[in-house]
Amino acid sequence: MTNRFEVAVIGGGIVGLSTARALLESGVRRVVVLEAEASVAEHQSGRNSGVVHSGLYYRPGSLKAKNCIAGRDLMYRYCEENGIPHRRSGKIVVATRESELPRLEALRQRGTENGLEGLRRLDRDALREIEPEVDGIAGIHVKEAGIADYRAVSQSFAADVRTMGGEIRLGARVVDVRLEGDRQIVVTEAGDVDAEIVVNCAGLHCDRIAKLFGVEPGLRIVPFRGEYFDLRPEAAKLINNPIYPVPDPAFPFLGVHLTPTTTGTVEAGPNAVLAFAREGYRKTDVSLRDLASALSYPGFQKLAMKHWRFGWDEMVRSVLKGRFAKALQRLVPAVQADDLLPGKAGIRAQAVAADGSLLDDFKILHGARSVHVLNAPSPAATASISIGGRIARHIIEESSLRASA
Repeated sequence: MTNRFEVAVIGGGIVGLSTARALLESGVRRVVVLEAEASVAEHQSGRNSGVVHSGLYYRPGSLKAKNCIAGRDLMYRYCEENGIPHRRSGKIVVATRESELPRLEALRQRGTENGLEGLRRLDRDALREIEPEVDGIAGIHVKEAGIADYRAVSQSFAADVRTMGGEIRLGARVVDVRLEGDRQIVVTEAGDVDAEIVVNCAGLHCDRIAKLFGVEPGLRIVPFRGEYFDLRPEAAKLINNPIYPVPDPAFPFLGVHLTPTTTGTVEAGPNAVLAFAREGYRKTDVSLRDLASALSYPGFQKLAMKHWRFGWDEMVRSVLKGRFAKALQRLVPAVQADDLLPGKAGIRAQAVAADGSLLDDFKILHGARSVHVLNAPSPAATASISIGGRIARHIIEESSLRASA
């Protein structure tokens, strides 16, 4: 087994795998993906709502907008060509209060600026035609949105990497980095890897990995747990397509929503509560290191002081199922607390700046011989093929690597 590579990608999530795949497609031959877990897509990539985002929400010209719009159709095409479960379902964004109408219109205008076609403003009657159980005063129908099985996409990306001659090493958690001349020695629990260039797609641990390379990320990852419920089969029949509230622009979270899955179930969620561990999927999971990292960080302290009421409401919703159901009932009154069955949980690797602001756009730092993906929340799965392609092109253009094919 060779340990000398042109590029090592840290992280076997959907962005890391897409990057490795794009490098191999570009002709780079010796590529390895280093994944800490026993299989790929064990964290954010396999624990999300499965929505193919349209590009509705993102500031025009931002990395999110550019990559989501480019990546959306690439993702649909990839799923179609590889037999991966997906559906171009469209979705509706629902205003339930008069105060939300200006934000709803601003959202429609932003979507139009981002090139979305066929955005349709809906009145109460038009909402009911699409979703008979929705109780809203107005809405937007977004036809480009849909759903996909991102765990299956990630597994397919991994198969592509292996088919093209790349390696994926599982159980290879990175613990250190050494520089030896113009080479970088990545020390993992599965042995050392020698690479000319390293791409850090470590998600929940990307800030720590960046520091191993001597790169100051300028942020800290604070983990927020998103908890989901599954609707009982009888209640799931009430929902035809993804249903979203009008988001609060003060936060990068889209709010509790209802999403049909590719398996026929309907998920409700997520909320957003501080997780006590970066991989803390259960409420009882605690890492003293991770918790101390969050609580001692001035940026988080400022965030908590500013938005304590939002945080408190999310915590209450996490404990009281009735409060969670009440948030859903603003959209679909027929959904009752008894309709909610415990579902999965995911952790969002939220980047927080020192001033307490939540980074909303993607953030990618390019070092001399390393690339660090430091903030890639939703819509990163939708945009993953575009993101991977951009990183691969940058590496090839800026380094000594050249396509050999």
